[in-house]
Amino acid sequence: MRIPLILIALLSFASAQETMIRQVYDTKTDTHVEVTALFTRPSMTGFLPVRVKISNNLAKQHTVKLDFSSGQDYNNRLKTQSSFFLTALPQKAVTQDFMVPVGVINHSRHTRQHNITADLSGSLGKASNTIRTEATLDMPCVLMSESLFTVNGSQLDAEISKSKGSSYSSSAFAGKFDPKQMPNEWLAYSGYDSIMMSDIDWSNVPASGRNAILSWVNLGGQLVIYSSSSPTLTTLGLPQDPGYGTCRIERVGSDLKLTPSAAVDLVTKENPSSTSIVSICNDYNSRWPLQAHFGAQGFHYGLFIAVLVVFGIMVGPVNLFVFAKSGQRHKLFITTPLISLVTSLILIVLIIAQDGFGGKGMRRVLMEVRPDAGQNAAFVHQEQISRTGILTRSRFTVEPTCAFLPVPITNSRWARFTNDNDTNGQFNLQPNNGKMAASGDWWQSRSEHGHALTAVIPTRGRIESTNTPGEFVSTFDFPIETIYYLDSSKKWHRADAILTGKPFTPTPIDSTMAEPALAKEVSAFAARNSQFLARAKNRPGHFVAVTNQAPGIHTHPGIHWEKTQTVITGPVANR
Repeated sequence: MRIPLILIALLSFASAQETMIRQVYDTKTDTHVEVTALFTRPSMTGFLPVRVKISNNLAKQHTVKLDFSSGQDYNNRLKTQSSFFLTALPQKAVTQDFMVPVGVINHSRHTRQHNITADLSGSLGKASNTIRTEATLDMPCVLMSESLFTVNGSQLDAEISKSKGSSYSSSAFAGKFDPKQMPNEWLAYSGYDSIMMSDIDWSNVPASGRNAILSWVNLGGQLVIYSSSSPTLTTLGLPQDPGYGTCRIERVGSDLKLTPSAAVDLVTKENPSSTSIVSICNDYNSRWPLQAHFGAQGFHYGLFIAVLVVFGIMVGPVNLFVFAKSGQRHKLFITTPLISLVTSLILIVLIIAQDGFGGKGMRRVLMEVRPDAGQNAAFVHQEQISRTGILTRSRFTVEPTCAFLPVPITNSRWARFTNDNDTNGQFNLQPNNGKMAASGDWWQSRSEHGHALTAVIPTRGRIESTNTPGEFVSTFDFPIETIYYLDSSKKWHRADAILTGKPFTPTPIDSTMAEPALAKEVSAFAARNSQFLARAKNRPGHFVAVTNQAPGIHTHPGIHWEKTQTVITGPVANR
């Protein structure tokens, strides 16, 4: 007997996870599929970590397919789709985590809602369910451990409603998680601004989950650990230097009761970085330095108007009195389509001559390189803007898998994704083996597009000291134009034209020579990335390197990136 059963637990207070689908295929053997969101509050951008478990107690192999669709608001004008497969051998159970892309947002309304739908199909039956998440522009997206949430959740929700007003009454302060079930990929946390848990919770997070969270911190996340004892960052295994993010320890009683106003202020006022939603909605419009540097594109109306005027003359009086004059009107059935066809071909040739094929663009990359603590990774934020001509393909591969979002840019006749209320589009992403297949409206012909990308990339590149005091060497596989180094006594040094593997000795310089140059680099980024660099540039024992020869994150192959300016920060490594 096959009985499909869907048990839905929408934001259940009793669980730190959310059951999206439970489909029982065979009741006698309890052969079933479970689809579980590992966080009870999905983020508005990034990914939703979903755990799929098949208990196959039958003598036949079974495969399921999960189609996910996320859209902003009820009409799903902005949509992202992805699909995943999982197979269970006979008499076997299998569990796998999937990173489901969920994030495309614009600033059309003060309150935004995402609907995330999961459709199950395959040999174990069909089922469907939709979960929803809501966020406001000035409230960060927060994750809180189950132990903290159980004690404080309702009070924190009430504090938001009290301090922000009645429009926030339906908004939750945070989503819950089970520390023992934390995902081991940083992508799972990429849409969140803050994570809060107790020190006991932190010790219960698997090592792979802790590493993923620390990668998220290096990218700019805020990690808050509450403790009733007096641990230090070191004893908790947390970094003193957390890259672009912050790690902090807060006191709490043994009952884990928080002061609601203090907890809300901690994530809204004391996080030095703006929220991811604010960044996406506001950083890339008229205040985006890269778009201003890229410049505007005019449109040559005169030539097209001339062609249309000639067309009107040819298809009208010339056609009527020359090609198909009196007594030969039947020729109009031939001449009129021919004139229209020739005119269309001329217009196509003019468009191609003016816009060309493919497109061109500019990228700006902020990269924190961490060779310490065995990380050997680059934490990358990439901004890019491009203008296209005629595109012959909409499908492409993003490498590596990363948080990849269209950003609303300044309104123009070329802009396709803006903060206007009627903005729409489909932005599909399909993660697979460290890459993502992308399709839909990421790039359209004869358009301008802005994107923000965030990635963690393994690298052995670094700036390291040699055995000679004051001497350094670069292991990056590209040259560096200029490097600024702040030593332990907070004195600035500078070197130029650094080549891979060739030792160099920076020259001491006055801060009045370093600070203006670095301030110029800070102001060239969008606001949130500018905040990251402004804090990172003044760390003793660290460097800031500038180059236009570092590779960016690979996206559409039809776009020629005319300039990729990269600013690299990080500690100097010791040999």
